[in-house]
Order: sequence, then C-alpha cells, then structure tokens
Amino acid sequence: MQDDDVEAVVSRLNQALAPIAETPVDIDDPNWVEKMRQAPSALVRAGVADEAETALGTLLSRYGEGDESTRTAIRELFARYRSFRWAVGPSYPADTPDRFRGWLLLLSARDQGADTRDELLTLSDVCREATAAGVEIGPILHEVAALSSDVDRYGMGSMRNILLRCVPR
Repeated sequence: MQDDDVEAVVSRLNQALAPIAETPVDIDDPNWVEKMRQAPSALVRAGVADEAETALGTLLSRYGEGDESTRTAIRELFARYRSFRWAVGPSYPADTPDRFRGWLLLLSARDQGADTRDELLTLSDVCREATAAGVEIGPILHEVAALSSDVDRYGMGSMRNILLRCVPR
C-alpha cells in the first residue's frame, strides 16, 4: 500500500466508523455497560473489520520500521482520523514479545489519543497481560519509547516518558 493509498483507506474507514463513534451512550440506562460489552465491535457493525485490520497492520509496520518523519506522519494520521483511532486495535492479546510490541506501537502511534488516562489504562492492561505471559517487557518498552513522541500533550508526560515509567525496576 502506498502512502496516499493508506491515507485514502483510513479516511474511508473513518467515514464509515464516524456514525458509530459519535453515537452518544445513554449512561442513564442501568444496563449500558452490559449492552456495550455485548454489542459487536464498531468495525464489525460498520462492515470494515478486515480492511481496518489490514490498514492498521500496514500503519504499525511502517511506524515500527520507519524514520522519524514517517512516525510523525502516522501520528498525525491518527490525530486527524479520530473515529478510526477510536475503533482500531490489535485483534490479539499482548502474550508474546511481538504482540506486546504491536500493542505498544499502536499506543505510540496514537500518541495519547483523546485522553491520556484511557491510554494509561490500556498500557497498564497490556503490560500486565504480557508480564503474566512471561514476556520480558522492559526491553520492548525501551525500544518503542525510543520511537515515541517526546511532546507532553496533556500535562501527564510525553508518550516516550509514559512508556519509560512502565519499565520494571
């Protein structure tokens, strides 16, 4: 996939996902959490799961292998296409070094997303999952931190610093 092609695909996916991403959640409904858990993913509901998985794989591969200008462009793409950013994620657990790295590359590319607190929760979950699976997380956290932005977007530290704070002592 060429750079222009991947952005066109992400733009199209973003348009398909926006109505779902922007639908308000009725938190006054006592069963709202269970309804959300039981609902198919936004990617499935929009009918774009396979295409989104391919696009995400391409982006994460380029992010992990590219230079700083490539990574910056991918971070900007995630910032621009918010519904896509909200809906996509690896379809696998963080239970091997490569899978853990994939999750970290996504977090790095999203560069704190819309809310650093949500990203911190995801990071904590994937670190816990990888550790439980016997993955030595420290070296991978260092590797992906080196690829990450050093901009403190929301006053909670840069993505680079956030990842480094998770390295076991």
